[in-house]
Amino acid sequence: MELVTTPRVTFLRGLADEILQHYGRGRMIVAIDGPLRSGKTRFADDLAAVLRERGHRVFRASMEGFHRSREAQGDFGEDTPARYYRYGFDESALRRVLVEPFRMGGSTAFVTSVFDPSRDAWVEPKWLTGPADAILAIDGRFLLRPRLSDLWDFRIALDGEPVDPADVLAYAESDPRLVASAVVDDREPEHPRRRFFDSC
Repeated sequence: MELVTTPRVTFLRGLADEILQHYGRGRMIVAIDGPLRSGKTRFADDLAAVLRERGHRVFRASMEGFHRSREAQGDFGEDTPARYYRYGFDESALRRVLVEPFRMGGSTAFVTSVFDPSRDAWVEPKWLTGPADAILAIDGRFLLRPRLSDLWDFRIALDGEPVDPADVLAYAESDPRLVASAVVDDREPEHPRRRFFDSC
């Protein structure tokens, strides 16, 4: 279905064309990182809609669906920003039930969420399958951290200075804008624009 053309949709179409120019076939994963409340989920949803408009099968996931429970986080010490940054998410589950099976093409089912942080409870896994050519768009904090960054084919960082203490730690270790394939200023959602950062 063709989307209504707005400045936001026009921008996202250009970004989608850039992504598809490099990764138009097979399974690919696009990750959207950014500080707390930077609009990652909306941006990922809107980008997924534009990629679907281009005729691709697109799945959505969020790191929010791979939180550790509060009890499990307690195994790593006191409740601090450092603990949340390092251990707040179950990266093993992310790899095991989502990233690795998704990468296997159409031969294996995958799960896009295992946990509901609002209820601090596990959710019944929904195993999904898709065609050999499919795209996964995942949003979340810390996705472009060094130990996860190589999992993604295309890396998007939403621009913005970290304010939350856990984000401050993350950006001090590795600013996602410096490893991103594209940096987007989405602070005016109806008029997003590209930013360019020099990592040298």
